[in-house]
Amino acid sequence: MGSFAPLVVEQVYMYEEKNASAHRTSNFEVVHEDSPTPVLRRGQAFNLALRFDRDYVDESDIVRLLFSFGPNPSVLKGTRGVNTITNRDAYLTDLEAWGVRMVGAYGTDLSVEVRSPIDSPVGVWQLNVETTTVGSKSPPNTFHFEKDIYLLFNPWLKEDLVYMEDEQLLDEYVLNDVGKIWIGPMGSSRGREWVFGQFDACVLPACQLLLERSGIKAASRGDPIKMTRAISRIVNSNDDQGVVTGRWDGNYEDGTAPAAWTGSVPILEQFLETGEEVKYGQCWVFAGVVTAVCRALGIPSRVISNLVSAHDANASLSVDRYYNLDNEELEYDPENPNGEDSIWNYHVWNDVWMARPDLPIGYGGWQAIDATPQEPSDGVYQCGPASVEAIREGAVGYNYDIPFMLASVNADLMRWKEDPESEFGYSKIECNKYHIGRMILTKAPWVFDPNGDKDKEDITFIYKAPEGSQAERLTLYRAVRGTERAKRFYSLPAPGKEDVEFDLEDLERVNIGDPFSVVVRIKNRSSEPRTIQAILSAGSVYYTGVKANLVKRATGEFVVQAKENETLKLTVTVDDYLDKLVEYCIMKLYAIATVKETRQTWADEDDFQVLKPNIDVKIEGEPMVGKPSTITLSFKNPLKRRLTDCKFNYAGPGLSKNKTLAFRDVEPEEEVYVEHQLVPQKAGNQKIVATFTSNELVDITGSAAVDVLDVD
Repeated sequence: MGSFAPLVVEQVYMYEEKNASAHRTSNFEVVHEDSPTPVLRRGQAFNLALRFDRDYVDESDIVRLLFSFGPNPSVLKGTRGVNTITNRDAYLTDLEAWGVRMVGAYGTDLSVEVRSPIDSPVGVWQLNVETTTVGSKSPPNTFHFEKDIYLLFNPWLKEDLVYMEDEQLLDEYVLNDVGKIWIGPMGSSRGREWVFGQFDACVLPACQLLLERSGIKAASRGDPIKMTRAISRIVNSNDDQGVVTGRWDGNYEDGTAPAAWTGSVPILEQFLETGEEVKYGQCWVFAGVVTAVCRALGIPSRVISNLVSAHDANASLSVDRYYNLDNEELEYDPENPNGEDSIWNYHVWNDVWMARPDLPIGYGGWQAIDATPQEPSDGVYQCGPASVEAIREGAVGYNYDIPFMLASVNADLMRWKEDPESEFGYSKIECNKYHIGRMILTKAPWVFDPNGDKDKEDITFIYKAPEGSQAERLTLYRAVRGTERAKRFYSLPAPGKEDVEFDLEDLERVNIGDPFSVVVRIKNRSSEPRTIQAILSAGSVYYTGVKANLVKRATGEFVVQAKENETLKLTVTVDDYLDKLVEYCIMKLYAIATVKETRQTWADEDDFQVLKPNIDVKIEGEPMVGKPSTITLSFKNPLKRRLTDCKFNYAGPGLSKNKTLAFRDVEPEEEVYVEHQLVPQKAGNQKIVATFTSNELVDITGSAAVDVLDVD
């Protein structure tokens, strides 16, 4: 074998448009410029080709692709990927590492498929190609691909933390570049059109600049939690050279009045060109820019308007008004001399969608972030991501900024009067529970009503239980219990007064088709009767912890006599839950109760999985390469219902390509049995995987390992 000098790379073809079409990034203008920029989504394969100065020789040429991100790329931190192109069947199965495989060599051209890791940092990557030959002692040739490669979040891919189950919603929350933002006070608010323009040529470079400014480390840029917190910090210009300066006083001569902007593009363009903060913005402008940035980066997001919004300046979960002995309102807040609570007639922020592996199950899904500078969080003007489910449940102990967001939508408006008798110096004279968070709005997906409000969606119930309902009170009290300062304002009982014991029974397993119950046992240890208000609920959740459907909920008030025990029970039948289960049949139970006399509040939750039968997969006899074999798939329908639109799928590398077998309707509780022929292609230990789906029952699976004999 003659030895060659190492290959010289003459050109790298990135197939920008073809890859963009597969990656749902065709809308980006930079993909279609004369010198196009590749825009790809992480965790998804893309194609490229290399052209060399001579024919590629498989036996002796070594070609390496080096992908790098940020200032000091490191494999360990996930900011560097190195891979040698081989033509062995290196399939791209490992989602955690860069995968590279050769598709084909054609003389001087090499065609390659590449896949980035699912948790890759998002932003600009660089590509270098190294070429050398087997046994060579000289340094390799290095070719630097001169273009930036943008890698974005991939909400269409199940393994990405920003994955959204309902793909149609992504058309709105990632791909829609024009929307509406509800502004104005209760009673006269209107939807204002806003061009997010996330596909404009200036937006990705502007995102790159603002992320650099935010100080977020390169290695953290794949984490949507850290990324959205950084975005909430950098879109306002308060602590860093952020994008927009907020102003509310009507003096905008040295800039643009907030009401004059039509959308995010001119703002991001000005920021990119001048590198300076853009004047001026107000809450909806911040939210419009955040949406453009999040959608550009591939994070599903929407704009939220809260009509009658509280600004709680002292973490009391209340908005407080103080009066002197003559009933005159004080000009300042004696509890918080540096700032005071306020109520905005409306306030606008953003929801972003992601799983929250840092929180207990059930708190993923929509997360609130707020770029309008209101109160510092960890010393900087940033806010969120705050799990909307945690806001709704009053779970104030979870990151980030839940108490502040909860107060925005659900604080009580309290009035205090000077009182020399009180150790606090004031006593409460009135408390309005209904004033804050009258209505929370966003744009409904896929509708656009240019001059009206038909595209408005009321999502108040996602943020809080109906005002004045027991659930809403109990949630607020739960939050108050977790916030030292708020306890004084809401004067809850001392722990000594907690004389009722509660216990939520754990459910280990429930077979599909069987009923189950949410059971709470109560013991009144005091010598007086106790009045208890309780809510029990059961709901389904996705495996990422994102809440799916409420299945059943009951509220009630009853009296437990002195020293007596009581059991509360909510029975859930198969008809209650069957249609509301999602993919992996995980259910969450939730119970909360308050004792009226002492205001003792207790809450607990539990999750469990509804179990389904497996498919029994068998292969008859001793399968041999190239000889037909019979496979049988069987299981028992666990439901007392007929199954329609039934399909089996099975596949096993080396045994069979994916096969779909349509099947007749399955009768209630029937034993199902199906046979099929396959011809094994490969000897050795092979695996086969089967699934069954129907309209009434999905995610029934089974698998088998099979030893295939070689032909003698």
